[in-house]
Amino acid sequence: MVYVDGFNLYYGLKSKGWRRFYWLNPVSLSERLLRTDQHLVGVRYFTARISGRQKEKRRRQARFLEAIATLPALTIHYGHFLQKTRTCAICGSKWVVYEEKMSDVNLAVSLLGDAQDDRFDTALVVSADGDLAGPVVEVLERYPNKRVVVVFPPNRRSEKLRSIASAAFTVGRKYLKDSQLPEKIIRSDGSLLARPDHWR
Repeated sequence: MVYVDGFNLYYGLKSKGWRRFYWLNPVSLSERLLRTDQHLVGVRYFTARISGRQKEKRRRQARFLEAIATLPALTIHYGHFLQKTRTCAICGSKWVVYEEKMSDVNLAVSLLGDAQDDRFDTALVVSADGDLAGPVVEVLERYPNKRVVVVFPPNRRSEKLRSIASAAFTVGRKYLKDSQLPEKIIRSDGSLLARPDHWR
């Protein structure tokens, strides 16, 4: 089973300036991450729909989520964005920020649940979020015959995760380049989804 921390992966791509790889097929990427003797059971993708005034970003994200929802081996798990007001300690100015919540919790619950249900021998966790160290340790201690491999997004890493995982490595540029969705996807209702021009 592969568990993809969508925002952690996105920010890794963004930090490298790899916008052209945003139209990513998580199932295709997952298959490339496997060893030749492994079989992909499924992919769980953890994200949240972005909030705020960024209308075009919301549209691009919605199109991407609709595109990957057509992949039979993939399940999307949604968290949410929480609106918070911050105040400048010097001038007292206030502004609104949005923080993504629940993705790491949802990933942890799914990882532990799938381990208990014996849905995998090896779990690949695509993330560099050190908060996931707890559930990874729990799986490895409770189920010593299972492995949890951490796959770091580009430009991101966690020594905490690396130190406790069965193995860890960083996903490479070629895997991302070779794991893109088709430029155009026709859904079952006949409607068309195309890669956003901004992501070319």
